[in-house]
Amino acid sequence: MSFLSDIKAIIQDAGVPVATSFFDEEPPDTYAVITSMIDDLAAYADDLPQKEVCEARISVFTKRNYTSIKNSLTRAFLSAGFTITDRRYIEFDPKTGYHHYNIDVENVYEYEMEE
Repeated sequence: MSFLSDIKAIIQDAGVPVATSFFDEEPPDTYAVITSMIDDLAAYADDLPQKEVCEARISVFTKRNYTSIKNSLTRAFLSAGFTITDRRYIEFDPKTGYHHYNIDVENVYEYEMEE
């Protein structure tokens, strides 16, 4: 699997509808949007990268209490071996009624030369 598909599967398993980059449907009361942030090559050997470090921001939007969703996703990502690099409450939008909370996650993969 790929980094973004791994993230998407974890969020879906937590029961939260998810999209990459933007949510193009009528948004439900709770949903998440994944934005890729870092895709870096690391741990070189013989002048070739051995590892790929990937980081993404998960923006959670909810009209309910965001704390339980934040905690559920945090546990799910940590259990799956991801590193959480930041968690942050962004704002409440009174026009839409959504709380906005961000969780930044990172994972390291073996780098594979594509053919």
